[in-house]
Parts: sequence; C-alpha cells; structure tokens
Amino acid sequence: MDKLSELSNRSLNRRKFLAGVGAAGAATALAGCGGPNAYQPAAMSSSYNDVDILNFALNLEYLEAEFYLRAATGSGLSAADAGTSPGAVTGGAQVTGLNTAQQNILNEIAYDEQQHVRFLRSALGSAAVSRPAIDLTASFNALASAAGIGSTFNPFGGGFDAFITGAFVFEDVGVTAYSGAAPLISTAGIAAGLLSAAAGIQAVEAYHAGYVRTYLTAQAILNPTYAFLGYANKVSALRATLGGGNETPLTVPTGTVPVTATSIVQPSSIVAATSANAIAYARNTDQVLHIVYGTANGAGVKSGAFFPNGLNGKITVTQS
Repeated sequence: MDKLSELSNRSLNRRKFLAGVGAAGAATALAGCGGPNAYQPAAMSSSYNDVDILNFALNLEYLEAEFYLRAATGSGLSAADAGTSPGAVTGGAQVTGLNTAQQNILNEIAYDEQQHVRFLRSALGSAAVSRPAIDLTASFNALASAAGIGSTFNPFGGGFDAFITGAFVFEDVGVTAYSGAAPLISTAGIAAGLLSAAAGIQAVEAYHAGYVRTYLTAQAILNPTYAFLGYANKVSALRATLGGGNETPLTVPTGTVPVTATSIVQPSSIVAATSANAIAYARNTDQVLHIVYGTANGAGVKSGAFFPNGLNGKITVTQS
C-alpha cells in the first residue's frame, strides 16, 4: 500500500491489464467455465489510475459505513474517518426494537464497513478523498417510488426486516463493483497488493450480501405473505434497469431440484447472485454510478439519489 504514490500516474485501462498479465492468460481466467453463460466482465469506462479506482471504492464505502453505523449506533463516521472537508449526511437513525442477535449482526456489518473506510483511507494517505454529501432519506423515497413499492420507504424506522431490505439495495452493487474494478488495477498495483486487498474487501461484501439474501428468502419461506422479499425483487429489477442488468432475483424454492449422480441444475437464487456458471456478476464504473445516482443510462450524469452533490475524486460523471 505504501507504493500508491508511485502508481498515481499509471494508466489502468483494460489493454494495459491484459498486457501485464498476458492476454491469453487473462482471457482464459475471465472466460470462466466457457460457453454462452461464461463470465464476461462489463466493459470498462475509461482509463483511470490506481488512486482513482481506490477513491471510487472509498466513496461507496463511505455510503455503506454511514448507512450501517447510523442504524447500529445512531451516529455515523467519526470526523477523523470522514476526511478534511466532508459533505453532510442527511437522514439515518438507530434501528430500534431489535433483539440481541439482530443488534449484533448490525454491529458486525457496521464495524466491517467502518474498517473498509479506514483501510482505504490509510492506503491512499493524503490522496484519499473526503466523504461526499450523502442522502439517506430522499434517496430511499425516490428509489421506492421508482421501484413501485410506494412513495416512501424508511429502512431505519420499520424494524429489522425493513432495514435488511434497505441493505439489499447496496450489497449486491458492492460485490459487482469490486468485480468490475479488478481488471482496472495496473500490473504495478497488482504487484503492490492492491488486487489482493480489493478481493479481500469484496469477499466481506459478498458475505454481507449472502446474509441479506438468505435472511429475506428464509423469512419468505416461513411466511408466504412476507412482503419484503417482493420489495427486494422490485429493487433488483430497478437496479437491472439502471445498471446494465446483472441481477438474480430472490426466489422461494419450490419442488425438488433435479439431481443426478453427476450433475445438479442451477437452483433458485437464495444465497448468491451469479451467472449460470456460479460466478459473481461485474459492473463497470458507469453502471455503478447510474445505480447510486438513481438515473437511467446516459452520459453526463454528475449526481443524484444517495450522492446529491456527486462523488469525490475523478470517477464521478457517467460516460454512457
């Protein structure tokens, strides 16, 4: 991580990535299991350096940290964790009425997201951007309206299930964002450990996403009239519209999955959002920006939804 200052001027486009690791080897690695459902990462937006990529991730971690910390404790990031000129955070409150197990779950995820912010800020040093302005009230209302689940939605005021549904908005996006950013890391950055660090953060985000998806599905199995699974799937459909598809809706399993001595068909989606090859989806920076800004495809989008004044850093405006 102390090599970041040496990497700030290195281009990170896909061509350089392929040249660094060997085009044939990269193509093999990215092809997954082959066939029509092989993993194909989303096309990358532009050429960015390693600092730009980590700052893009830091913006997203700021959002997740504020969301979970406020739910778990009633307070957000400390001043030391928010940067020298942080934007304001609107909304968010401690979720009440939780049992001990539910509170511990929120505490754990909030701690993880706080540490992701601290890790990235430490890695970036003086190059770290400050927390952008974040909206946790109007953004959810707009999202709920666009998704067709009502004109208002408060994940902080409806108990644990409402909060987990709000968490579903972020978690799958985080996993796909890290998958999409990985090929942008320069060969020097890979040697410096950036790819390994990003993979480690993505793994934790995937654990969070798996818990959220499993919880919502489990509740729907216990209660066929459980509304929050339907809300989550409407959010999933909206994300697909805004962010280039790459969604696997939650499904309550019915019947029996056909199993033979040598194979098993792809079951209903409960734990993971993946292709038929069981490989996580990827989103490029444009697709992620469209989701967090709450806008459909189009170039020149600079802000919206969760980031009312836009992100900080160099990756802030949609290109397509």
